[in-house]
Amino acid sequence: MGNEFDLEQFFELSPDGICIVGRDGVCIRVNKSFAQALGYSVDELVGKRTRDLLYPEDRPRTHAAFAKMKLNLTLTNFENRYLTKAGDIRWFSWTAIPIESAQVYLGIAKDVSHQRKLDDDRNQLLTKMTKSVDDLKQLTYATSHDLRAPVNNLLAVFSLIDISKIEDPETRKFIDMLKLATDNLRSTLDTYVEMLGQKDVLNISQEELDLNECFQAVTGSLASLIEHTHAEVRTDFSAFRCVRFNRLYMESIFLNLLTNSIKYARNGSAPRIFVQTRMEEGVKQLVFSDAGQGFDMSLVKDRVFGLHQKFHHHHDSKGIGLYLVHHHVTSLGGRIQLESKPGEGATFIIWFD
Repeated sequence: MGNEFDLEQFFELSPDGICIVGRDGVCIRVNKSFAQALGYSVDELVGKRTRDLLYPEDRPRTHAAFAKMKLNLTLTNFENRYLTKAGDIRWFSWTAIPIESAQVYLGIAKDVSHQRKLDDDRNQLLTKMTKSVDDLKQLTYATSHDLRAPVNNLLAVFSLIDISKIEDPETRKFIDMLKLATDNLRSTLDTYVEMLGQKDVLNISQEELDLNECFQAVTGSLASLIEHTHAEVRTDFSAFRCVRFNRLYMESIFLNLLTNSIKYARNGSAPRIFVQTRMEEGVKQLVFSDAGQGFDMSLVKDRVFGLHQKFHHHHDSKGIGLYLVHHHVTSLGGRIQLESKPGEGATFIIWFD
């Protein structure tokens, strides 16, 4: 008697819906949780055919599930939709077993409507994000492709200049620097176009890179800026010189960190930059330090690598450089950390995967 009472209590107090259905699909008994989920009273559901409660598109699937149970098979994690009394849709996840001796089915239904809505919202968001990424890829591809024409025109102009007729050595030097910067720009654009033209741009190619070689390529393209600002740039790649990474990403990291250090040097002081490699517990680190304006970490916190985040008043600040650096590092499994104090410069530490 006590066991029967406990079973009855479980039936009535269970937060999940419980339903006993005959072989003909008619509700013999339901608990309050199931009735309330559908907006009916218990008495209104008893005697109703489950087919009439189902969302029309789910009737064939549910009928097929009932057919399996007639073969004495248990149904688990079966999801379908029901219509409430008000006409709304509710999702249920069913566990149902046939009770052959009584010729009925016992079903326990968990209302998963909220989870289903979250899943639908997530899928819609992913669809929008995928479209945005595709649109951005197309825009970047078109921009990189179209910029090559004026860059090639510049290189054509350089090829027409007879350097031997220019007597001033400083002028010849500046022309060489401009040509080198333009050559590097064309090379970068060509690489972007090639990468964006690949079918699977998510699998970024990696190779064994010589860090000093990459750094020299970047400083070469920035030679006029470095000379004009009297920047002091020192390197020490003695701990390790090579790392497996994407070349375009690495050069972009050096480019953005270098230009930021020059741009945000302390007023009245020439930029001082030191780049080194080191090993920490067997992990390769690239450390990029400057003696510039620095950051107040209590204010910038985790926003420092965010898109369009600007922390200094500079006419050329767009809030994109550090975002790109963070993206390049983390997309290939690494991580980056900033250590800084106002007026004491900044140190970026990059861990490679």
